[in-house]
Amino acid sequence: MRYRDLGNTGMKVSEIGLGCEGFLEKDETFTRNMFALAFDNGVNCMDLYSPDPDMHRRVGRAVGGRRKDFIYQAHLCTAWQNGQYKATRRMDEVVPSFENMLKNLGTDYIDVGMIHYVDSAAVWKEVSEGEVMRYAVRLKEEGKIRRIGMSSHNPVVALEVVKSGLIEVLMFSVNPCYDLLPGDEDVDKLFDGRSYEKPLFNLDPVREELYETCQRLGVGITVMKVFGGGDLLTDNSPAGKALTVPQCIHYALTRPAAAAVMVGAHSEKELSDALSYEYASESERDYAAVFAEFPKISWKGHCMYCGHCAPCPKGIDVATVTKFLNLACAQGSVPETVREHYAALSAKAGDCIACGACEKRCPFGVKVIENMRRAKETFGA
Repeated sequence: MRYRDLGNTGMKVSEIGLGCEGFLEKDETFTRNMFALAFDNGVNCMDLYSPDPDMHRRVGRAVGGRRKDFIYQAHLCTAWQNGQYKATRRMDEVVPSFENMLKNLGTDYIDVGMIHYVDSAAVWKEVSEGEVMRYAVRLKEEGKIRRIGMSSHNPVVALEVVKSGLIEVLMFSVNPCYDLLPGDEDVDKLFDGRSYEKPLFNLDPVREELYETCQRLGVGITVMKVFGGGDLLTDNSPAGKALTVPQCIHYALTRPAAAAVMVGAHSEKELSDALSYEYASESERDYAAVFAEFPKISWKGHCMYCGHCAPCPKGIDVATVTKFLNLACAQGSVPETVREHYAALSAKAGDCIACGACEKRCPFGVKVIENMRRAKETFGA
């Protein structure tokens, strides 16, 4: 298992984490077996969006003595009422729900306190200016949560939140189909086949800015909906062609700031399939070739950081240089951290001899030589 920095939080998370939906309405044996498989493969993090007390108790028992080495990303603003999940901003529901979660998990702190499901500007205003954010800050001050996060499906709102500086972790829906759609407060549009009926071209610019802003500001991204609820793995995929599990995961983990994919496995096989990403070959992870063949979607001219341009005869890591260039362009200047990371590269854009080998291999027709010229001008080397 590989581990990544979760932004600037100081935490290192396994690339593959656990979602909780597969644990709902299951028994002790299922939970114990799933965690045994996860632990055997180095998984050290889990998202707990559901306030289901029975699930919390089972998870707490399964984690047991590993608690100090295991990262809980658990949600504020969810409550369990009449045997059902409920999203809420009412403090008389938010506070007892969080306290019950701590008790049921058998812990006295949560690593990432995730403000749940903020998809509209109105809800963000209510959260950020009201009791919810003050409560989250107070919990952090008291040591009951280590870091403050937020979950969202809307890049427009998420970008505003990230820029506010109020959160340190963003849970966001990332996959190659959702990434084509403009932000909307109606999350159901992401799942609606009608959203993909017309040809779509390239990554939505607000989503691209969101990922790059998270990278620049040190806000770690934990990924949800990596398989689009499973749709991307079937021939009914919005893209018109099925993807594989490693391809979906690799796409998400090659986005700037992405740290961990929380997979909603419902069985040991599904979890094993996700864990297989860690030892999949480059060809098995490669999403570029199949993306280029999607019948209704085009990424022409857009760098996907897929690495097909390699190897460079001068040793330039073209995908990484391009990512740093895009981060600088998104900021309008060169952030110091980006400049330092660029300076640490063994080969710079200025080493490019414009041989064109990279452009011949790129499945998306990216003008790599032009990007290297711009990077040299931007970074001075």
